[in-house]
Amino acid sequence: MKSLIILISGRGSNMQALLEANLDVDNITVISNNPSATGLAIAKRFGVQTVVIDHRTYPDRITFDTALAAEIDRCEADLIALAGFMRILTDGFVNHFQGRLINIHPSLLPAFPGLGTHARALHEGVKIHGCTVHFVTPQVDHGPIIIQAAIPVLFDDTEETLAARILQQEHLIYAQAVRWFMADKLKCSHNHVSIDDMTICEPILYSPGLQH
Repeated sequence: MKSLIILISGRGSNMQALLEANLDVDNITVISNNPSATGLAIAKRFGVQTVVIDHRTYPDRITFDTALAAEIDRCEADLIALAGFMRILTDGFVNHFQGRLINIHPSLLPAFPGLGTHARALHEGVKIHGCTVHFVTPQVDHGPIIIQAAIPVLFDDTEETLAARILQQEHLIYAQAVRWFMADKLKCSHNHVSIDDMTICEPILYSPGLQH
Protein backbone atom coordinates (compact mmCIF):
# COMPACT_ATOMS: atom_id res chain seq x y z
CA MET A 1 0.00 0.00 0.00
CA LYS A 2 1.61 3.24 -1.20
CA SER A 3 1.18 6.37 0.89
CA LEU A 4 2.04 9.95 -0.13
CA ILE A 5 2.30 13.00 2.13
CA ILE A 6 2.20 16.45 0.49
CA LEU A 7 3.40 19.40 2.56
CA ILE A 8 2.05 22.85 1.67
CA SER A 9 1.99 26.37 3.07
CA GLY A 10 -0.14 28.28 0.55
CA ARG A 11 -2.14 27.85 -2.64
CA GLY A 12 -0.90 24.34 -3.37
CA SER A 13 -0.52 24.60 -7.16
CA ASN A 14 1.93 21.68 -7.33
CA MET A 15 -0.17 19.79 -4.81
CA GLN A 16 -3.21 20.16 -7.06
CA ALA A 17 -1.21 18.98 -10.06
CA LEU A 18 -0.22 15.86 -8.13
CA LEU A 19 -3.82 15.22 -7.11
CA GLU A 20 -4.91 15.54 -10.74
CA ALA A 21 -2.17 13.23 -12.04
CA ASN A 22 -3.91 9.92 -11.29
CA LEU A 23 -0.90 8.65 -9.38
CA ASP A 24 -0.70 4.98 -8.45
CA VAL A 25 -1.00 5.79 -4.75
CA ASP A 26 -3.37 4.22 -2.24
CA ASN A 27 -3.46 7.04 0.28
CA ILE A 28 -2.66 10.77 0.13
CA THR A 29 -2.57 13.18 3.06
CA VAL A 30 -1.98 16.91 2.76
CA ILE A 31 -0.32 18.61 5.74
CA SER A 32 0.03 22.36 6.12
CA ASN A 33 1.83 24.52 8.65
CA ASN A 34 -0.60 27.33 7.78
CA PRO A 35 -4.28 26.99 8.83
CA SER A 36 -5.20 29.61 6.20
CA ALA A 37 -3.52 27.84 3.28
CA THR A 38 -5.91 27.87 0.31
CA GLY A 39 -4.55 24.50 -0.74
CA LEU A 40 -6.35 22.85 2.17
CA ALA A 41 -9.74 23.62 0.62
CA ILE A 42 -8.54 22.30 -2.74
CA ALA A 43 -7.36 19.06 -1.15
CA LYS A 44 -10.71 18.60 0.58
CA ARG A 45 -12.50 19.02 -2.76
CA PHE A 46 -10.45 16.08 -4.00
CA GLY A 47 -11.55 14.07 -0.98
CA VAL A 48 -8.03 14.03 0.44
CA GLN A 49 -7.38 13.96 4.17
CA THR A 50 -5.88 17.20 5.49
CA VAL A 51 -3.95 17.96 8.66
CA VAL A 52 -2.86 21.32 10.06
CA ILE A 53 0.20 21.62 12.28
CA ASP A 54 0.50 25.35 12.90
CA HIS A 55 4.18 26.22 13.33
CA ARG A 56 3.22 29.36 15.25
CA THR A 57 2.03 27.27 18.18
CA TYR A 58 5.51 25.78 18.69
CA PRO A 59 8.37 27.58 20.44
CA ASP A 60 11.06 26.70 17.89
CA ARG A 61 11.84 24.82 14.70
CA ILE A 62 12.94 21.65 16.45
CA THR A 63 9.69 21.14 18.37
CA PHE A 64 7.63 21.91 15.27
CA ASP A 65 9.65 19.49 13.14
CA THR A 66 9.32 16.84 15.85
CA ALA A 67 5.53 17.17 15.79
CA LEU A 68 5.47 17.15 11.99
CA ALA A 69 7.68 14.05 11.84
CA ALA A 70 5.44 12.26 14.33
CA GLU A 71 2.38 12.91 12.17
CA ILE A 72 4.17 11.73 9.03
CA ASP A 73 5.32 8.58 10.82
CA ARG A 74 1.76 7.97 12.01
CA CYS A 75 0.62 8.09 8.39
CA GLU A 76 3.36 5.58 7.45
CA ALA A 77 4.31 7.67 4.43
CA ASP A 78 6.37 6.10 1.68
CA LEU A 79 7.13 9.52 0.19
CA ILE A 80 6.94 13.12 1.42
CA ALA A 81 6.63 15.76 -1.30
CA LEU A 82 7.28 19.41 -0.48
CA ALA A 83 4.91 21.55 -2.55
CA GLY A 84 5.44 25.17 -1.63
CA PHE A 85 6.20 24.31 1.98
CA MET A 86 7.73 27.53 3.26
CA ARG A 87 9.75 26.16 6.14
CA ILE A 88 13.45 25.46 6.47
CA LEU A 89 13.54 21.93 7.83
CA THR A 90 16.00 20.95 10.54
CA ASP A 91 18.80 18.50 9.80
CA GLY A 92 17.24 15.99 12.18
CA PHE A 93 13.96 16.01 10.24
CA VAL A 94 15.69 15.72 6.88
CA ASN A 95 17.93 12.89 8.02
CA HIS A 96 14.98 11.02 9.54
CA PHE A 97 13.25 10.92 6.15
CA GLN A 98 16.36 10.67 3.99
CA GLY A 99 15.59 9.08 0.65
CA ARG A 100 11.84 9.64 1.10
CA LEU A 101 11.73 13.45 1.01
CA ILE A 102 11.59 15.33 -2.31
CA ASN A 103 11.19 18.95 -3.34
CA ILE A 104 10.54 20.96 -6.48
CA HIS A 105 12.57 24.11 -7.01
CA PRO A 106 12.00 26.81 -9.68
CA SER A 107 15.45 26.81 -11.23
CA LEU A 108 17.87 24.47 -12.92
CA LEU A 109 19.80 23.48 -9.83
CA PRO A 110 22.53 23.91 -8.81
CA ALA A 111 21.93 27.35 -10.35
CA PHE A 112 19.92 29.83 -8.30
CA PRO A 113 19.18 28.00 -5.06
CA GLY A 114 17.00 29.83 -2.55
CA LEU A 115 14.39 32.49 -3.24
CA GLY A 116 13.85 34.96 -6.08
CA THR A 117 15.01 32.55 -8.78
CA HIS A 118 13.23 34.17 -11.72
CA ALA A 119 14.40 37.68 -10.94
CA ARG A 120 17.95 36.42 -10.51
CA ALA A 121 17.83 34.50 -13.78
CA LEU A 122 16.66 37.59 -15.65
CA HIS A 123 19.27 39.76 -13.94
CA GLU A 124 22.06 37.36 -14.91
CA GLY A 125 20.84 37.23 -18.51
CA VAL A 126 20.68 33.44 -18.73
CA LYS A 127 19.22 32.01 -21.93
CA ILE A 128 17.79 28.86 -20.33
CA HIS A 129 15.84 28.60 -17.08
CA GLY A 130 13.70 25.88 -15.59
CA CYS A 131 12.82 23.74 -12.60
CA THR A 132 14.19 20.76 -10.72
CA VAL A 133 12.82 17.89 -8.62
CA HIS A 134 15.41 16.65 -6.16
CA PHE A 135 15.86 14.63 -3.01
CA VAL A 136 16.11 16.86 0.04
CA THR A 137 19.34 16.96 2.04
CA PRO A 138 20.41 19.18 4.95
CA GLN A 139 22.01 21.60 2.47
CA VAL A 140 19.07 23.60 1.11
CA ASP A 141 18.36 23.10 -2.62
CA HIS A 142 21.40 20.90 -3.17
CA GLY A 143 20.07 17.32 -3.03
CA PRO A 144 20.43 14.65 -5.74
CA ILE A 145 18.57 15.68 -8.89
CA ILE A 146 15.77 13.40 -10.14
CA ILE A 147 14.36 15.30 -13.13
CA GLN A 148 14.51 18.78 -14.66
CA ALA A 149 12.66 20.86 -17.23
CA ALA A 150 14.33 23.63 -19.23
CA ILE A 151 12.74 26.44 -21.22
CA PRO A 152 14.27 29.35 -23.12
CA VAL A 153 14.24 32.79 -21.56
CA LEU A 154 12.53 35.08 -24.05
CA PHE A 155 13.68 38.61 -24.82
CA ASP A 156 10.49 40.17 -23.42
CA ASP A 157 10.13 37.89 -20.39
CA THR A 158 9.23 39.33 -17.01
CA GLU A 159 9.37 37.54 -13.69
CA GLU A 160 5.67 36.84 -14.03
CA THR A 161 5.73 35.42 -17.58
CA LEU A 162 8.79 33.33 -16.87
CA ALA A 163 7.32 32.00 -13.63
CA ALA A 164 4.05 31.07 -15.35
CA ARG A 165 5.76 29.05 -18.09
CA ILE A 166 8.02 27.31 -15.61
CA LEU A 167 5.10 26.45 -13.34
CA GLN A 168 3.54 24.49 -16.21
CA GLN A 169 6.69 22.38 -16.35
CA GLU A 170 6.79 21.97 -12.57
CA HIS A 171 3.37 20.33 -12.72
CA LEU A 172 4.60 17.83 -15.31
CA ILE A 173 7.90 16.80 -13.82
CA TYR A 174 6.79 16.59 -10.18
CA ALA A 175 4.14 14.02 -11.06
CA GLN A 176 6.70 12.07 -13.10
CA ALA A 177 9.16 12.01 -10.21
CA VAL A 178 6.47 10.71 -7.85
CA ARG A 179 5.47 8.02 -10.35
CA TRP A 180 9.08 6.83 -10.62
CA PHE A 181 9.49 6.77 -6.85
CA MET A 182 6.27 4.86 -6.24
CA ALA A 183 7.25 2.34 -8.93
CA ASP A 184 10.61 1.82 -7.17
CA LYS A 185 12.48 3.04 -10.25
CA LEU A 186 14.72 5.62 -8.55
CA LYS A 187 18.20 4.61 -7.46
CA CYS A 188 20.47 7.13 -5.75
CA SER A 189 24.23 6.67 -5.41
CA HIS A 190 26.89 9.29 -4.66
CA ASN A 191 24.58 12.22 -5.37
CA HIS A 192 23.46 10.78 -8.72
CA VAL A 193 19.95 9.46 -9.42
CA SER A 194 19.28 6.82 -12.05
CA ILE A 195 15.93 5.50 -13.25
CA ASP A 196 15.49 1.77 -13.73
CA ASP A 197 13.60 0.49 -16.77
CA MET A 198 13.17 3.99 -18.19
CA THR A 199 11.44 4.17 -21.56
CA ILE A 200 12.02 6.70 -24.31
CA CYS A 201 8.78 8.41 -23.25
CA GLU A 202 10.22 9.19 -19.82
CA PRO A 203 12.98 11.78 -20.27
CA ILE A 204 14.92 13.05 -17.27
CA LEU A 205 15.15 16.48 -18.92
CA TYR A 206 12.06 18.07 -20.43
CA SER A 207 12.79 20.80 -22.97
CA PRO A 208 9.51 21.94 -24.47
CA GLY A 209 10.98 24.74 -26.58
CA LEU A 210 9.48 28.15 -27.25
CA GLN A 211 6.06 28.76 -25.78
CA HIS A 212 4.11 31.85 -24.84
